[in-house]
Amino acid sequence: MTAAPSGSPDTDSIPLPLESQQTSFRARLSVATSDPVLRALLASTFISKLGRGVFLAVTVLFFTLILGLSAVQIALVLTISGGVGVATSALGGHLADRMSARRLTLAFGIVEGLALGAYAFTSDFVSVLLVACLVTAASQAGSATRSAVIARGLVGRARVGGRAAMHTATNISIAVGSAIAAVPLLIGTDAAFRITLALAGLTAALGSLPLLRLPERVDAPKIEPSSERADAASTGVSPYRDRRYLALTALSALFGLQFGLADIGLPLWIVGSTDAPAALVAALLILNTVIVIAFQIPLSRGTHDVRKAGRAMAIAGALMVAACGAYALSGAGPVAFAIALLVVAMIGHSFAEVLSTAGSWGLSFELADVRRAGAYQGVFTMAFSVSSLIAPFALIVAVSNGPWGWAVLAAVFAASAFGVWLIARRAAAHPRHGDPSAANTLEP
Repeated sequence: MTAAPSGSPDTDSIPLPLESQQTSFRARLSVATSDPVLRALLASTFISKLGRGVFLAVTVLFFTLILGLSAVQIALVLTISGGVGVATSALGGHLADRMSARRLTLAFGIVEGLALGAYAFTSDFVSVLLVACLVTAASQAGSATRSAVIARGLVGRARVGGRAAMHTATNISIAVGSAIAAVPLLIGTDAAFRITLALAGLTAALGSLPLLRLPERVDAPKIEPSSERADAASTGVSPYRDRRYLALTALSALFGLQFGLADIGLPLWIVGSTDAPAALVAALLILNTVIVIAFQIPLSRGTHDVRKAGRAMAIAGALMVAACGAYALSGAGPVAFAIALLVVAMIGHSFAEVLSTAGSWGLSFELADVRRAGAYQGVFTMAFSVSSLIAPFALIVAVSNGPWGWAVLAAVFAASAFGVWLIARRAAAHPRHGDPSAANTLEP
């Protein structure tokens, strides 16, 4: 079994649920919710992301139809607030190694929810920008501290399983929240939008309350005054000096451009370069959501193992290369041909998303120095914040250049996936002191 983080008794953790295909769904669900850490995180995720789903469905229309913001102003809001989120990702992880991760995660979640609700009281570009910066700052810092909670509170395969379960709950909640948002969208009045945003923010804030039940084992072990001058042998290596982890983080974040491809690049490609109907965009996003919900948990099984995580990334890379090829070809034929290729490409793209997230989760936990869990997860979260920041510009440029742009994207996905696979292979052959994987040799 993987050694538990310092101060976290093994008896308080459980292995990843869903290990036996013969076990009934109800029994597996019971196992999943028997661990207090995972139970609290799942409850919090489901409630808070419900509010997020409502917010995501109405926010852009609120900015344009109600507040009258231009496309340039909305782009500035997203870019500036995204830059703030990059900084707070690292800060959140740093604080999680020095303060209570439980309290930090709770606090950031409440602040994020209340800030979301504050959009209901905005009236111009400046107020929207200030609220957006607060929302993103709390969201990214909370993401880093939540990852630190998982790293310390769960063990081995349960870490990836917990992330997979939370990712599934997120997709379900956002889908339900988006459906609820149809009501204010149909009404279309100023009051309907503002009341909806306020209620969505309140729901997101209330979603943090289950985190009050997190056990103490998710907090970093306290450093005694007499050990303040302890060196890296006891306090761990800084992630900024861990070249292997920095390379893993950069390559994983580069592959993470595939998230923006579905939301940003693909809609522009379908509308501007294919004969497929614009309505297909919504259908493809629904297909993506269904695949993620159905397969994230089962396909994440085993990716706590470094070698398996690396193989998952390699397969994801091959699928993304094939998907990019199909997306490119969809612009060269009639409607039926384009629709067929786009559907096939989205299926491959969706499975690549599932496998790449499972692989990157496993490696981000197993190759981190467990003694600096918060700092490592903060760096990993920060890299994906940077990826999200550059994705709109990079993907718009790529899809605007037709087949050549898709070829470049395919090369990027192939190179980043191969790099991650290579890192995983070498790490499995030469585990280092402080890696959770180094204590994993006895685990089946």
